[in-house]
Amino acid sequence: MLFVGETEGMERELVTREGVRFESIQAGAMHGVGVTRMLRGFSKMIAGIAGAFAILGKFKPDVVFLTGGFVGVPVSLAAWLRRIPAVVYLPDIEPGLALKVMARLATRVATTADASAQFIARGKMVVTGYPVRDRFMHTSRDIARAHFGIASDAKVLLVVGGSKGALSINRAITSNLMVLLGDAGISVIHVTGTRDWEEIRAVREALPESLRQRYMAFAYLHEEMADAMAAADLAVCRSGASALGELPYLGLPAILVPYPYAWRYQKVNAQYLVDRGAAVILEDAKLGTDLALAVTRLFADQAGLAVMKRSLLSMSGRNGAGEIAQLLIAVGTRTRATA
Repeated sequence: MLFVGETEGMERELVTREGVRFESIQAGAMHGVGVTRMLRGFSKMIAGIAGAFAILGKFKPDVVFLTGGFVGVPVSLAAWLRRIPAVVYLPDIEPGLALKVMARLATRVATTADASAQFIARGKMVVTGYPVRDRFMHTSRDIARAHFGIASDAKVLLVVGGSKGALSINRAITSNLMVLLGDAGISVIHVTGTRDWEEIRAVREALPESLRQRYMAFAYLHEEMADAMAAADLAVCRSGASALGELPYLGLPAILVPYPYAWRYQKVNAQYLVDRGAAVILEDAKLGTDLALAVTRLFADQAGLAVMKRSLLSMSGRNGAGEIAQLLIAVGTRTRATA
């Protein structure tokens, strides 16, 4: 196995940590950016295609697996030029421009949900479900609450802003801590992201001791994120692709806050869950005024939360990682047989 990533990306550390061989290529965005960045991105893309073509020629894979972002485009083109079959995974409901290019050149397209059928050519799409990490399969509410030292009967809110953080979500939570922790009696697990950590830590240290104990703030969680989700009764988070897989897997109802400054895919993901009675949407611009009320209303409606949980669990029947693996094996084996 070989992982090809971006020269300046964060994936190198994550991949090598798992003991997987890593090689890098150049890549750059060319859509939704200014002229200068577009020209720079085009230059990097040409270099990336050449780099990927050389890497694939040396490694000689039976199948190439692609997902997400502009770094996959030069690998996809290099695989197409070398006649190496490719499987693309579409984690979101709707593909962005890079994934549209990759899907057009792919042999098969694996998807999280059947709702992606309107965007993928007939005969290429295979619904596999979302691949969750192993830790999600080995945690539970009791295990997770014991890990964080949370009582079994506590009301627990998980707040996640992503690895770097979501300033609007973070500040909406900290400005409403007295309501959530004090008046509503909710315990909060807050994963702030690294960018805003110092600000959030200062807020926590200023809390009265009685409230500080129920406000568990972390700059970043990796494997423990599964436990944080399993411990919670409700989440406040963005609606990236992981919301389509991890929330249903653990049956965790959520207030979804689509990122407002990107392409619409987060809104599409959020609406997919809302349409199935599995989540509610709160606009980013309304966080400051409406978040505390939305949280307390949902905690007051335990029957409603139970309905959302059942809806989520009904969506989580697939073993995404296993089904994607089987698809890769099938495509790769077919390649060897015809070589």
